Amino acid sequence: MRPYFVYFLSVLLLAQIWLAPPASAETGSQPNDMKKTFADRKDLFDKVSALTGIPWYYLAAVDQYERAMGLAKKRPAAGKLVSIHFTELQWVGVLNPDHADTNVASIRLFQGLGRDGSGDGIADRSNDLDVLYSMAELLLQYGTHDEDMRIGLWEYYQNTRSVDRIEQFAKIYARFDTLDLHEHTFVMPLKSEYTYRSTWGASRGWGGYRIHEGTDIFADYGVPVRSATCGVIEEMGWNPYGGWRIGIRDLNSVYHYYAHLSGFNKELKEGDVMKPGQVIGWVGSSGYGKPGTSGKFPPHLHYGLYRDNGLTDWSFDPYPHLKKWEREERRRGKK
Repeated sequence: MRPYFVYFLSVLLLAQIWLAPPASAETGSQPNDMKKTFADRKDLFDKVSALTGIPWYYLAAVDQYERAMGLAKKRPAAGKLVSIHFTELQWVGVLNPDHADTNVASIRLFQGLGRDGSGDGIADRSNDLDVLYSMAELLLQYGTHDEDMRIGLWEYYQNTRSVDRIEQFAKIYARFDTLDLHEHTFVMPLKSEYTYRSTWGASRGWGGYRIHEGTDIFADYGVPVRSATCGVIEEMGWNPYGGWRIGIRDLNSVYHYYAHLSGFNKELKEGDVMKPGQVIGWVGSSGYGKPGTSGKFPPHLHYGLYRDNGLTDWSFDPYPHLKKWEREERRRGKK
């Protein structure tokens, strides 16, 4: 049995959740709408975290991973604050004859994952609070430390890639203590001289026939290269094709690939959390050979985007995104 003061805290927190006004749906139509949605979601994570002891940023990271996978599979969770998804049988229990069961006692009996987080006495798979509380209770079985979280996430997803992504997201959220982290900047300072056009899908011959999986941005040696997004440095070092390159994973599970650099920002290392506009290196012409090879082509940045679908990364055209981020940054600079 819990100590009385813990029980009392739980009752107070549940009362706060039950009596709070309903959160708005995520429309994405206006910046103010998004800011309110981020605040509503953060409040939800904070309350369930205080109730269960699971750090809020892990709950947010699991939710964001599910959100990112929904985007990759073209199944966005429109109108919901929580994107975590349990299947019908996961929720009620595989052997439960009632696949629409909402009774917490019978769901527990059949080892289902559904729990009541909203205080209405039922475990509703369409209720954001019930879903989030159920995930927290699942992870709580393994503990609240980082290694406990990793074990719990592995038991649920059975996929090391999923666990890695969630840990990366949790690291970003813990660093900034907010969900509002989706602003982008252009990959070079707007005041520098550069030029680019759409080159994704063009043929390449060095190292065998292949398509060009990125956009080439031509600029002079030494022009700063900046992180376009919040993210975690996943790879950093030499690649025979890309030369000195760095890869950053963002909160949509998109991998940002920066290649042919002349060098790195020496303050950075793999695992570091980045913010938009932070300098990661400088334009060069490295690559197409053994470490240190340079000058086989004009100086430029090769910038690629790869979306994670849960099993692998696949390339998509970065050009429209670069143009969009360039316009957005120019507008911000005029305010």
